[in-house]
Amino acid sequence: MKAGRGGGGGRSGLLRLKAVVAAAGTALLLLAAPSAHADAPGPPPLADGFGLTQVDAATGTATNFVITVKTDQVAGEHHIRILLPTGYAANPAQRYPVFYFLHGASDDPANPNLAYPALTAATSMITVIPDGGLRGWYTDWLDQSTAAGAQNWETFHVKQVIPYIDANLRTLATKQQRAIGGLSMGGFGALHYAQRHPELFGQVATLSGADDLSVDHMVMRAAVVATLTNAGAPLCGSSSPTCSLNFGPAVSSDAIFGTPYPVFNGDWRWNEADPSAHMSPLAGMGIAIYTGNGNGDPANMEFWAQSAAQHAKEHLDALGYPYHYVDYANGSTWGPHCNGGHEYGCWAQDLVDYVPRLEAAFASA
Repeated sequence: MKAGRGGGGGRSGLLRLKAVVAAAGTALLLLAAPSAHADAPGPPPLADGFGLTQVDAATGTATNFVITVKTDQVAGEHHIRILLPTGYAANPAQRYPVFYFLHGASDDPANPNLAYPALTAATSMITVIPDGGLRGWYTDWLDQSTAAGAQNWETFHVKQVIPYIDANLRTLATKQQRAIGGLSMGGFGALHYAQRHPELFGQVATLSGADDLSVDHMVMRAAVVATLTNAGAPLCGSSSPTCSLNFGPAVSSDAIFGTPYPVFNGDWRWNEADPSAHMSPLAGMGIAIYTGNGNGDPANMEFWAQSAAQHAKEHLDALGYPYHYVDYANGSTWGPHCNGGHEYGCWAQDLVDYVPRLEAAFASA
């Protein structure tokens, strides 16, 4: 390399050389360093076990992803959505409580709307949203020989999904650090599981739930039967495969709990499954119940959810159990997107209220 021209050219050239070397070094460092916009790590790997086999790769982000599994307990393939707190990957020694959130009828955890903002904003807990089927009703069906195939939903969730999550994620696997909640059909499921497995859950929440299946609430029972017999499918027309009223192949009204008709106590299984009348196993649990009133319209399912919630409340009162009860009526004071109906805007606001309470309960357990 020639020296620079004119007086002091040698020094000037040396400075330029140093600048070039420095710039090159900086460029190399930038190339070697992770970009601020580089893709975040993907979902953590999950190992098969407890009767669950993962199908294909997880989809989604590191903190909001869906896996697909197969099990011999329930026919078909099933989605499980998992929401991790933002610090999960960065804090490998930390363990977290788990909230199992059960969806309603005619839904699927692959639906991104089930990742409610209040759930994704949670900073100190894991949320798991397992498939409950379009009308699985969170129960091992009495009749396993229907056109729907194997339907052991309770076994799938309690004996497979929960231990699978505990084995694969950094959970605090104790009753005090595990909660169950759900909306509509999932509200029934949450109470049903908490009542049948009180050793597993320290908190339970029902949002617009099917909280009463007794003979005192035959409308709710009829709604369950309508999902079984797929009574709404003819209303779907050409959109039937994706219509929210299409629950799959029609099965007998007796498929889940036996006959729903209250003749000579033939409906005793329905009465046994009725959450409202079986609150005593919830002793010591944190209990939350949310409902609107459907604007007083019997055509809105929330109208009936309100009376079912009231029946559950009355039984809790008779036992003297504490609980958190919210009846937001027409929704006018319950967030800007709730109209009191059986719908997303109200459930989103329910979770805005409930999730901080749940995280506080976990923290104090």
